[in-house]
Amino acid sequence: MKIIEIKTKKRIEFIEITESVGKIVKESKIREGICVIFCPHTTAGLTINENADPSVRKDIISHLEKIVPPRGNYSHLEGNADSHIKSSFLGSSLNLIIHQEKLVLGTWQGIYFCEFDGPRQRKVYLKLISA
Repeated sequence: MKIIEIKTKKRIEFIEITESVGKIVKESKIREGICVIFCPHTTAGLTINENADPSVRKDIISHLEKIVPPRGNYSHLEGNADSHIKSSFLGSSLNLIIHQEKLVLGTWQGIYFCEFDGPRQRKVYLKLISA
């Protein structure tokens, strides 16, 4: 198992981790297999989306804020109920194919750690499984 440590700077932030994950896969020398990425935090998540145009990330964040506003009629009293809900929308894990020692991603795809309750010190766990 490998760990990527992330220090977030804002309450809501999408941080691209594609390069870090790709480096770990390459160093593993696994030619064919699966890369499981797991976020152990209940107010953060993971997603794969476009990495060419930063406005896509801004649009996702903006619309998540409209769907689940920071201040609402929530029962959870810690002030971060919206963060828990947004995290559940995106999910806590990703499974990616490893082919010829590289992650299989589309031309415009990147892997993002999605912070919804920062700034914080976070971790992402990777498990590489050889085929």
